[in-house]
Parts: sequence; C-alpha cells; structure tokens
Amino acid sequence: MRSRTRFIAPLALAAALVAGVSAPAQAAPVTLSSGHVDVLDVDYAGGALTLDLLDATGGTSVDRDPADVVLSVPVAAKHTDVPTSSAWSFLGTGGTAWILPQSQTAGLLWAGWNATDVPTGVFRDNTLTFTLTDVSGPAGFSVYTAAGSTPTKLFDSGDGLPDSISVAAGAHTHANWGFDAAGTYRVTFQVSGVLSATGQTVGTGPQQYTFTVLDS
Repeated sequence: MRSRTRFIAPLALAAALVAGVSAPAQAAPVTLSSGHVDVLDVDYAGGALTLDLLDATGGTSVDRDPADVVLSVPVAAKHTDVPTSSAWSFLGTGGTAWILPQSQTAGLLWAGWNATDVPTGVFRDNTLTFTLTDVSGPAGFSVYTAAGSTPTKLFDSGDGLPDSISVAAGAHTHANWGFDAAGTYRVTFQVSGVLSATGQTVGTGPQQYTFTVLDS
C-alpha cells in the first residue's frame, strides 16, 4: 500500500460569509512538469468509486483534485518526425506532435493511470471502464501505447467521443499522451464499473484535467 497525503479543501465559504468574514483567496493551481503522475487515479472505498490525480513527482504520493492541477507539456516533448503511415494518422498535424512518453524520461511527465486501490472481486470481471467524454483544445488529443513501430490507439478525440477502454482492477499503466498542437487542453474522463454483488453500475462522475502544451 503506497503512502499518500490527501489535500481536501475545507467547505468554509458559507460559514465565513455568515460570520461576515471575507473568505481567503483561492490558491493558485499546482503545476506539474516532470516525474511520475497517475493522471487517472481510481479508488473504491466506503461504497464509493472516486477519480482524482495521484502526484508522485516528489518524495510522497499526494492525491490531488484535478481542478487544482495544471499538467505542463514542455517543448522537449515536441516531435517533428511522426510517421506518415496510416497507422499513425491519428497523431500529429504535418508530422508534428507533443508526446508525454510511456517510458519514464527526464524532464517530462510520466503519465498513466492507477487502479491499485480498487480491491479484487468488487467489480464484475474485476474490470472498470475508463471513458474520455470531452476534449477542448486547439487540436487533437490521444492516448496510445506503442510496441516498436506499431501504435495501439486507446483514446482519440479525432474519431468522435466518447471513447472507452476496459481496465483491470489493480492495474497501474503508463501510456503515450499525444497533443497535435501547442495550447491549452481540457480533457474530461470518468470511470465506471458494475458491482459483482448487486449488478449495479457505479461511477465517478466526470473529472476535467488541464494540460498546457508549450512551443517556446
């Protein structure tokens, strides 16, 4: 079991207003630019399935609300040599794409997803469904794996949404996260599963993640 610290914002605004005290200014989002981050971190506890972001870029893993985080994709992630074969047609514009790679690389985020805190046997077939429901940004967004010169597309905003994949409870996976142009992307995911005991489908609800893709 990994050690983690949870940051939970206090619900103090209403009380502050009633007391006639000005609420404190909202803290600026945390920007993550390199190291291990499980963008989609799924937990099941107390009958609730939840989705957040696990920041493992420092010495201690920290659960964060995705709304409080900006994921930075630097110029070092830019590739101008995207293959021109049809298998890669989902990625890049004019052969150019910014890629957070599935292998850990110095100076870049190592982005993935984590369901290790979902107990075995809770969900039917020990399976969860990860769904990309919306992408807002200057160009295409995709998530894929690659073995040699062959990619396997998992999510792609360019072929219509929603896109869904099945993920095993207990899985911890890293993949390539691709962006077709510089700019700000807001991508929305949600996770669901069918409870083995009741057949009921439970879900996390949507969570929006922000990526800033830099070209200078």
